Amino acid sequence: MTDKKNSSFTVMGAGRSGAGVSKLLARHGNKVKLYDENTADKLKYSDTEELEREGVELFLGKWSDELLNCDTLVKSPGIPPANEKLQLAVTAGIKVVSEIEAAFAYCPCPVIAVTGTNGKTTTTVLAGEILKNAGIDAKACGNVGTAFSDVVDGLKSDSIAVIEVSSYQLNDIDRFRPDAGVIMNITPDHLDWHGSFENYLRAKFRIAENMDSECLLVINYDDEILRGEAEKLEVPLAYFGTGIEVYRHAEIGAYADEGIMYFFDKEKEIHETIMETRDINIRGRHNLYNSLAAAISARAFGIGKEVISATLREFAGVEHRIEFVREIRGIRFYNDSKATNTDSMSVALESFDGNIVLIMGGREKGNDYTAVDGLIRKKVKAIVAVGETRDKIIGHFGNIVSVEAAEDMKDAVEKAFRSAVNGDTVLLSPACKSFDMFDSFEHRGEVFKKTVSELK
Repeated sequence: MTDKKNSSFTVMGAGRSGAGVSKLLARHGNKVKLYDENTADKLKYSDTEELEREGVELFLGKWSDELLNCDTLVKSPGIPPANEKLQLAVTAGIKVVSEIEAAFAYCPCPVIAVTGTNGKTTTTVLAGEILKNAGIDAKACGNVGTAFSDVVDGLKSDSIAVIEVSSYQLNDIDRFRPDAGVIMNITPDHLDWHGSFENYLRAKFRIAENMDSECLLVINYDDEILRGEAEKLEVPLAYFGTGIEVYRHAEIGAYADEGIMYFFDKEKEIHETIMETRDINIRGRHNLYNSLAAAISARAFGIGKEVISATLREFAGVEHRIEFVREIRGIRFYNDSKATNTDSMSVALESFDGNIVLIMGGREKGNDYTAVDGLIRKKVKAIVAVGETRDKIIGHFGNIVSVEAAEDMKDAVEKAFRSAVNGDTVLLSPACKSFDMFDSFEHRGEVFKKTVSELK
């Protein structure tokens, strides 16, 4: 990035991260212009009066070539590389970076960065909770809902920033260097944005691009693609996974074997029991992986097993990810609105024994629903399809299970409730993005929860 002060920036996109980084850069003495294709009345996350008070110049609803008069362009995560306005900046030779890159220049403390196709939100929040329970000023931020830019100025040298970072954000870094980087897993996702799985994988591994011997890259041992790519790198590696093979293969790591979670560091001659896996409060195999990754991240900063195990016993999970909402007449409702692809939905389905009434649908590009046919047969008794993809869902799953169309979320919840009986689970796990009907997956989850709360 350019100098920390007296530089000129154009920020593209006035969402959470765009608004946050605009204010951060302006507070530190830079000239900042903020562009969004929406007019002020249509912005969801930006307070235009606050931005102007901070000295940010707004260009809302209309592009101006004056926006190309800058040293650096900060791109919001959702803007794809082929965006016409972005290409004008690239052609003009303007440096393009992401919000996490811009904010990192002002970060005074160590950073843990968590990425992966699934599990990164829970792991980020859980790692932050472990650190806080150890008395550290830890801030969980990034894609968990609070932009990195919004917390940077409140951090001190003894704080730790725990950041959920997406492939979109990592695609445009320069000097961003986490002290501990975590890659949870990798499956095809966002291919319309990246262009190919190879590009997506490359973007994820940019998390380690600036790491050195003082850093630690934490990798899922059970993911063969990740393991193969990681071992090409010259950075210290730690692994998490299931089975004794993790211990045999790695120098540092955490693993679960025969119901026990362990941590080890061979150089320090540590091989310790953390806890029994049945005592982890958040359910499911995927949450075992999340817990293992969070444990390694905490141990990297000297946090003892007592704090780790106590936190894992108490941690209730994150909002919108297999979140228990309510029980009515023996029917339990769960909000998994964050499941925007079939891999995430599979994780949710595997967390329950069966008897699921599944609410799914939204906006998607090229979902391969055959990948979840087996789980649908095994776990799901009925589907309520909603959103743009409802006809596709009905066409694909109609021969496997009972599928009913719904007009909106209220209709979907009511139909799912009528289909369920005592002992069943009603699960919102859309496997699709939310933008056909909602502002975000959070908005979708809130509407679901409100509708469930109003059931009688």
